[in-house]
Amino acid sequence: MNRTERNAMVVENLPLVGYLVSEVCARATHLSRDDLASVGAVALVQAADAFDPTLGIPFGAYARTRIVGAFADDMRSGDWASRGTRKRIKETLAVQEALTASLGRAPSVDEIAGALGVDRQTAAGALTDAARTVSALDDTVADHLAADLPLPEENLLVSERSRYVAAAVEALPERMRLIVEGVYFGDRTVTEIADELGITHSAVSQQRTEAVRLLRDALEAHYADDPDAEFAPVSKTAPARRSAYLSRVATNAAVGIARAMREPDAAGLSTAV
Repeated sequence: MNRTERNAMVVENLPLVGYLVSEVCARATHLSRDDLASVGAVALVQAADAFDPTLGIPFGAYARTRIVGAFADDMRSGDWASRGTRKRIKETLAVQEALTASLGRAPSVDEIAGALGVDRQTAAGALTDAARTVSALDDTVADHLAADLPLPEENLLVSERSRYVAAAVEALPERMRLIVEGVYFGDRTVTEIADELGITHSAVSQQRTEAVRLLRDALEAHYADDPDAEFAPVSKTAPARRSAYLSRVATNAAVGIARAMREPDAAGLSTAV
C-alpha cells in the first residue's frame, strides 16, 4: 500500500475515532473527550501504517481494534481524565486499600470520607468515577485486544504524523475547521452546525467534503512516495488558496514539532484532533 492510499485511509476514517470516543464517553461521562480523541487519532494513524490489506481484514475493523486498545492503555495509565479527577480517584482508592488492610474488611463510604477529610458526597463521587471508568473500559474493550506495542522509532513516526494531521486540521479555513472539529470530534450533527453557522445543511456537507479533500492534499504533499513527482491535488479549492493552505499547514507543523521538542510529553495531537 502506497502513501496516497494510507493517507486516504486516515482521513476517511476520522469519523470512526469520533464515534468510538462518543461510545466510551456515553458510558463514562467524566472522561475527557478531547484527550480520548487525541489518543484515538494517534491510534488511527498507527493502524494505517501497520495495516496489511493482504490479510483480508477490513481496515475499519482493524482500526477499531487498535483505537479501542489505545483507549484501554490510556485509561489504565490514568491519563484519560483531568488532573483533578485523576488525583481525587487515586487518593480515594489508596485510602480505600489502606483501610481494607487495616480493618480486615471493605470500609464504608463514611470511613473513607473521614480518612480523606472530605464529605461523604465527595468520597462517593470519586468511588463512582473509578467504578464507571472500569465499567466503561470493560464494556468497550470486550472482544477487542490491543495490538502489539510499537517500537520506539515507530512511536516517533506516529507522533510526527499525528502532529501533522493536527496541523492540517488547524490550518483549514475557519468555517471548514469548525465543521471538521464539530462533526468528527465534537459529536455534533450537520444540522446543529448548520444552525450555528447560519448556512444550509447542504452547504455544511459540501464544505466538509472539501475539507477532507484538503486534508488529503496536505498529507499527500508531505508524505508523497516520490517527492519529485508532480503533485496532483484532489481538492477543488482554487490553486492560490490551496497553496496558502499548504503553507499554513507546514508552518503549524513546524511550530508543533518545536513545541514537542521543548515539551517531550506533548507528542500527541492537539485537542482539535
